Amino acid sequence: MKILLLEKIHEDAVALLGELGEVRRTEDPNPADLPAQFADAAAVLTRGRGRIPRAAIEAGRGLRCLARCGAGTDNIDVAAATGRGLPVIFSPGGTTFAVAEHAIMLALAASRRLGFLDRAVKAGDWEVRNRVGLGAELRGKTLGVLGLGRIGRRIAELGAAFRMRVAYWSAHSRDGQFKYLELDDLFRAADVLSVSLALNPETRGLVDARRLGLMKPTAVIVNTARGEIMDEAALAAALAAGRIGAAGLDVLAAEPPPADHPLLRLENVVFTPHVAVLTDVAYRQMCVEVAAQVARVLRGGQPDAAFVRNPQVLP
Repeated sequence: MKILLLEKIHEDAVALLGELGEVRRTEDPNPADLPAQFADAAAVLTRGRGRIPRAAIEAGRGLRCLARCGAGTDNIDVAAATGRGLPVIFSPGGTTFAVAEHAIMLALAASRRLGFLDRAVKAGDWEVRNRVGLGAELRGKTLGVLGLGRIGRRIAELGAAFRMRVAYWSAHSRDGQFKYLELDDLFRAADVLSVSLALNPETRGLVDARRLGLMKPTAVIVNTARGEIMDEAALAAALAAGRIGAAGLDVLAAEPPPADHPLLRLENVVFTPHVAVLTDVAYRQMCVEVAAQVARVLRGGQPDAAFVRNPQVLP
């Protein structure tokens, strides 16, 4: 059987899948070409960039499952897969610790102006220390967590370890350990706001100009979730005008961003290129555990429902 990879995955996961059939990686996952590539595939695996649209799913007459080596499945047409009765396998917990640590790193980097100071020292400007002013400690500040899933809860725990006051908003989850605030109140209260939401129609554009206008002028906003959750033009305007203090961003709506993206021109923004999950531990875990569930399906069994985005397709 043919197992199609739309992106590179960990070699241990490739070896596991190789015991079941021919593992083939497409060099160009162009959506227009995918239906032909799906036609004879038994399983298709992707990570964050390779998209699995409806047309490709409907062309794969021999498909038995689809998989995303990661936590988010917004790059897969889950509704189309569900209509075909295909389980969409993902890694719900494999990214938790890596992304949460990365979010705190961005909060620290933005609060202490790491990027600006690093560039100054490398340019020979050691005396920047006498001009830059004071950085901000996290201790004693309010950490607002936007979304309390696995990653959001871990960010909250790390914030508490830094002796921050932790508050959160979530559409569904509740946790008595941390203080719940209504959405607008969280924006008002947060000294550091971490965006930890899944992307869906309800969260797309949720961090908009109005809500950004509620934040403190010293506030730091961190996004390790999805760029489309934020109105990036409004964020750039707020940062440029000093209505928000700083931002740490691992994700953008367009990746890579265009050269004229307004956020790229700002000194009070720290960027990483969507690498929060790419650690030695998390990358292997999310790839191998997803490959193991795919292998169960291809051997004629059922995947563990905890790893299936659409468990309603399971018997």
